[in-house]
Formats: sequence, structure tokens, C-alpha cells
Amino acid sequence: MLPFAVSPDPLRGRYEAVIDGRVRVVEYEPDTELRDTEQVPLTEAAGEYADGIEAFFRREVEPYAPDAWIDETKTKIGYEISFTRHFYKPTTMRTLAEIQADIRALEAETDNLIAEIAGED
Repeated sequence: MLPFAVSPDPLRGRYEAVIDGRVRVVEYEPDTELRDTEQVPLTEAAGEYADGIEAFFRREVEPYAPDAWIDETKTKIGYEISFTRHFYKPTTMRTLAEIQADIRALEAETDNLIAEIAGED
């Protein structure tokens, strides 16, 4: 149960419930197996809502999970830059001919070693 001054706000996980015959505001404990995250574009328009996050939530989440809510303690705002995706330069792969030449050289080397072990000259 939350203090009397708190008003119900299903978007934030606060719901009205009747406890001992009195209407109170309660905050449910989240089910960790149902927890999910969303990446909301910074350019998301607020429209008729308080901010872009709420607009995105109402449009993309609420129709599919009406009992979902936003945990504002976990909300992060900013950009994520994948340095690997933007700056990584892969090394060129060896050609098939180079690989075949290496294999043939190793085979010749092992043939010579077998001949030495067997005592053949």
C-alpha cells in the first residue's frame, strides 16, 4: 500500500484496490519473467501525451499488454553508439589459392617427417 496522498496511475504501476473496505492505491510487484525493454526513438513525438516515451508506450505496448507499466527508475535517455558497427575495418581474407598452398606445404612437411621417422631416405 502507498500513502493516501498518492493517486492511481496505471502507466506507472499504481492501481486502485479495495483493502479492508477502503479504496487504497497499491503498487504491484513486477514479475521478472515478464519484464521487457523497448528502445524509443529520441525523436518520438509526444502528441497528446506528456512525452514521447508515454506516446510510444500507449501506441506500441499498451494494446498488446494492457497491464504493463513503465518503471521510471529504469528509464535511460540517450544514444547508444556501436563503435564496432561504425568503425570496425575487417582484415581481408586469404584467397583460396593461398590456403591451398599452405595445406600443400604442410602435407609435404608431414610427408618428410614420416619418411624421417620410418627411416626412409
